[in-house]
Amino acid sequence: MQASRRWPVDVGAGLLFILAAALLTHRLWPGPAGRVLAHNPSDQALDEWFLAYATRAYRGDFTLVTGMLNAPEGVNLLANASLIGMGLLMAPVTLAFGAPVTFSLLVAGNLAATGIGWYLLFARTLGTHRAGALLGGAFAAFAPGMVSQSNAHLHMTAAWLVPPIVWCVVRLAHQTDVTWRTARTGVLLGALVTAQFFVGEEVLFLAAVTLAVFTLVFAAAARPSRRVVPPFILGLGIGAGLAAALLAYPLWLQFQGPQSASGGVFHPSFFSADLASFTAISPQSLAGDDSAARLVSGPAEYTTFFGAPLLLVALGATVWMWRQPAVLASAVTTVVLSLFALGPWIVVDDSPTEQRGPFALLSGLPVIESALPTRFALGTIPLLAVIVARVVHAAITQTETLRLLVPVAVTAALVPLAPVPLPVTDRAPAPRFFTEGYWRMYTPEDGVVVPVPLPDPRDPDAMRWAAATDVRIATPQGWFIGPYGKGGAAAVGVYPRPTSQLLQRVAKSGSAAFPTDQDRTALARDVAYWRAASFVLDPRHPNAGALKQTMDGLLGPGERVEDVWVWRAP
Repeated sequence: MQASRRWPVDVGAGLLFILAAALLTHRLWPGPAGRVLAHNPSDQALDEWFLAYATRAYRGDFTLVTGMLNAPEGVNLLANASLIGMGLLMAPVTLAFGAPVTFSLLVAGNLAATGIGWYLLFARTLGTHRAGALLGGAFAAFAPGMVSQSNAHLHMTAAWLVPPIVWCVVRLAHQTDVTWRTARTGVLLGALVTAQFFVGEEVLFLAAVTLAVFTLVFAAAARPSRRVVPPFILGLGIGAGLAAALLAYPLWLQFQGPQSASGGVFHPSFFSADLASFTAISPQSLAGDDSAARLVSGPAEYTTFFGAPLLLVALGATVWMWRQPAVLASAVTTVVLSLFALGPWIVVDDSPTEQRGPFALLSGLPVIESALPTRFALGTIPLLAVIVARVVHAAITQTETLRLLVPVAVTAALVPLAPVPLPVTDRAPAPRFFTEGYWRMYTPEDGVVVPVPLPDPRDPDAMRWAAATDVRIATPQGWFIGPYGKGGAAAVGVYPRPTSQLLQRVAKSGSAAFPTDQDRTALARDVAYWRAASFVLDPRHPNAGALKQTMDGLLGPGERVEDVWVWRAP
């Protein structure tokens, strides 16, 4: 295709990806502040808090360990999936329209940008026919694993820097002499790796593992000229050295800094792929079956649901094109990552077996110990996209009899996996007390407002109140990972203080407590510990009456301010 005719086709492909992402998320758009992803509202509240916190950088007050959540001890952002890069990039949008709008844009934007990135890599760098590039890019962006992770796992769908990283590696692999181009590509690679660390560290880890296995298999199959080795190794070395230098402090802070935590908080066996899930179709796909939900830990982890038709197409393509090193390396790496995704023990159709999986060999290793096995399957998505793109390219450009049959077969295998719109449900918008600034009369800038009841990992919704102020107020407790397990190990959330426990009991039971002198003494200690300025209750809480009666017993009659009840801390 002539260069003058490429741009309109590429622009059209990009618009298709954007349209597909918009349709997938369209149910959020009638009012992002009053809508929430039905499958994962808790993580959405957490993501919105992180996005709002990033706006503090525009006020010159952004730190990687902050006391604005889990006040006063704080949270280590790098020990959490804190969306630092996306939050900083989108801060102007958040300041102008609020964190819910930014969140909704990122749910769609991550998928669209990832698809565009892979499409351009296939079409312009690898020389794939546009039809193959389009199908490969569409699968890389909208595979069931990517769609399910879109349920408030923005750090997992932010994979749009991976194609440029791969582009750097491909560029190095095509050099036969060490030149300034080698150094420039290495520097760019290091910069992209550093940026991806702050955009989505887990995606960077999966990309590194995938590229390492792929490169080894590709080198064994292609047996490249020895002249390729020096520039390739030098370029990778420059990239790794630059990334190591830039990330030395962040990595120390993540693993050894304040509020860091050792070990993982999620058990690998619980987050492992069921062998039967590979041939199943996700309930979030066009041909999905709700009964397949039993094969996963939750609706955000349909990472392996490729369906039998696509796997058969991939197998047939690999058999046909096994002499192509890129196809062979993609297939072998897919098998390796899929085996790791099975976790420490093999499970078949929701039935555990006594067969140990390859992941068991990695148990206890640093970093790996906190990895979720099933997410290794996310690394197979671009590999299968490579196979899809290459087989369509080969059929169209190299044969007469298959140039129509193969694209039709590939499309037929992909159509059942096409995503349906993400389900949403209504939620109460943040109170006007926060969105319109009334909180300033009761709490100083960066002061602590205690929600009634306090947010915790089971119900972090009140974290949205601080997000609505662009995190100009601090919140005790919350949903985060910190060193609150046994011996300082990683745990989700913090053990609640006595006042928090009292309010949680009332919120759960719906029966007001009659505070004792012991409760008031505990309250005084908790107020001093939190450095609380005020307590706030949203009357829309299901048990608001019992909670207000309890708070009145603790602190005296509350004040009705706009749409909330407020108690000044003693």
